[in-house]
Amino acid sequence: MAIKACSVVYYTPVSLKPNQDFEEFVKRITPNTTTARKDTPAIVELRLLETTDIHGHILPFDYLTRQDDISTGLARTATLIHEARSQATNTLLFDTGDFLQGSAMTDVTAQPESEWTGRHPSISAMNELGYDAVGLGNHEFNFGIEWLLQTLEQARFPITCANAVVSAGSTPQNDKTLVPHYLLLDRTVVDTDGHRHEMRIGVLGLLPPQITNWDHFHLEGRLTTRAIMETAQALVPKIKAEGADIVVALAHTGIEDSTSDDRAENAALDLARVPGLDAILAGHSHLVFPSADHAGIAGADIDTGHLHGVPAVMAGSHGSHLGVLDLTLHWTIKDGWMVTSSRSEARPVNPNRGKALARADTMLCDLLSNAHRATMALMAKPVGFSDTPLHSYLSMVRSDPLVHMIAQAQREALHLFVPKRDLARWPVLSAASAFRTGGRSGPDHFTDIPPGPLTTRHASDIYAFPNTLCAVILNGAELRDWLERAAAYFNRIVPGEPDQSLINPAFPGHHFDVIDGLSYDIDLSVPSRYEADGRCSGSTERRITNLRHEGQPIDLGQDFIVATNNFRLFGGAPYVQSNATHTVYQSQLRVIDAVKRHLHALQGTPDFSPAWTFRPMPDTSIVFDTGPGLRHYPDDIAAHGLTDTGDTDAGFARFRMNL
Repeated sequence: MAIKACSVVYYTPVSLKPNQDFEEFVKRITPNTTTARKDTPAIVELRLLETTDIHGHILPFDYLTRQDDISTGLARTATLIHEARSQATNTLLFDTGDFLQGSAMTDVTAQPESEWTGRHPSISAMNELGYDAVGLGNHEFNFGIEWLLQTLEQARFPITCANAVVSAGSTPQNDKTLVPHYLLLDRTVVDTDGHRHEMRIGVLGLLPPQITNWDHFHLEGRLTTRAIMETAQALVPKIKAEGADIVVALAHTGIEDSTSDDRAENAALDLARVPGLDAILAGHSHLVFPSADHAGIAGADIDTGHLHGVPAVMAGSHGSHLGVLDLTLHWTIKDGWMVTSSRSEARPVNPNRGKALARADTMLCDLLSNAHRATMALMAKPVGFSDTPLHSYLSMVRSDPLVHMIAQAQREALHLFVPKRDLARWPVLSAASAFRTGGRSGPDHFTDIPPGPLTTRHASDIYAFPNTLCAVILNGAELRDWLERAAAYFNRIVPGEPDQSLINPAFPGHHFDVIDGLSYDIDLSVPSRYEADGRCSGSTERRITNLRHEGQPIDLGQDFIVATNNFRLFGGAPYVQSNATHTVYQSQLRVIDAVKRHLHALQGTPDFSPAWTFRPMPDTSIVFDTGPGLRHYPDDIAAHGLTDTGDTDAGFARFRMNL
């Protein structure tokens, strides 16, 4: 099923007050202009505004910590949107995807137990803000195609995605796509002399082709994808041929060094080489462009905001920034409209330099008050009790009880749903990671649950993604390789040197898997075999040593069943997609529901056996950054011999650890 939409969209993001005369209203908001002659050169300043990777973070409220007035969210970005619109004559507002999934308030729409029947909160907010067009991101598919299409029907803005294909044709131009390949937006713009012009803006939506791996369960046999470059190269000329004066890519893809991978996940740099593309609004990686996030990447100019000369912007995540891309267009009889200069800026909602935090838009907050109350009620439902605290502050330096709990929940669920005769054939292990580990999300992004009653809020804090339970058969050699990939989380540490930085900043903490049921050491003195994205580093040495099962050295040829999630099973992050013939279980059971079941049965102190440790390195120390909340747990600090060295400029607590 595809969403029906005209290729030419007329959409005016304004609203009338009740009983207001329409003609009077139009006269009031329309500048005193005349229509320009076709043979007269003209200059138009066009402002493109971008949000990306909102992930349902709209209100300035953290449902996991119950912290009010947090410094992100679309309600704050809305204030920047209003301000940016007031500063320019011609503006268009876009989002580049991952807007439907990712917060407690938006995910309730996919949970029957929430009893929520209203409009999706993200759609409500974006309707109110008057988006001109929106692209799809990979997380839009997390709850299945039916849910996605039903949700998108609520939108009053057009949607585009060119490489999510329902039925493939001979070329991308002939594909049948889930939503329109592209849009042609006809707008009246006003030039610098006050004259009106008709301008057609082509808008092309693109997303990572890996969605068919990451949401394999939902998409297998129903949706395929094409590569970003292949799609753009075929469609940009077609968009131009249909009269587009400029072409804008809503590209849910990050900015990385160009690769030879035709199906690259982060392909914005290569995309900039497509002739005829005038602007790129990028996303997916949750970074900011232009900024130091992309310093040193060939072709990414953080001073001009260009990718290989093409104007570009990327607006962070969770409403942290508003992307502002100002294009100057000159019109001549010979060339039509041409971009002659540009200015790119990612405006933060929280400038942190003596400037005020952007206030939350009260209209959006009021609009979503019912959804907020429904979410709070769902988050308060009891699920269990723990007489010990649960936190993720040390998940990067120790075998962590919280990770063990997730792994145990997965293993228990597997025993409920997989026939005993199958489980009896092989030892059952479980791969898991901590999800809230600071990093790019900041020093408050850690799990910290006090002793006492546990609710759905706590379960969502422990397991933050809508991943589903899966299981796969792997041999000892494949398990070792899995752990070698996870060990890319750490920098190489030189023996005998003090205070070396432990964490590889390119490796997200929630990708650091532990395989529960094994024991092993991690040798930091040798280089990682893998880069953060899973590519081979060139090293042939191994960080994983003393790998054992039930106290005995592991047989590399022995088979094991490993409980995991759908994202890992199909090659998410730095891991390898499993052979389909080795998959023993796929389900729609969300891992968070397995965690809730485990917490419900939990009474008292969770049992725990450490899985891994760093191989000792005498006279060597490392430093790592974690949340300041660790200081509330002096016993944990003492147990690992940590030294508090103070806070970083970013607000993290930095600790020293002797290896």
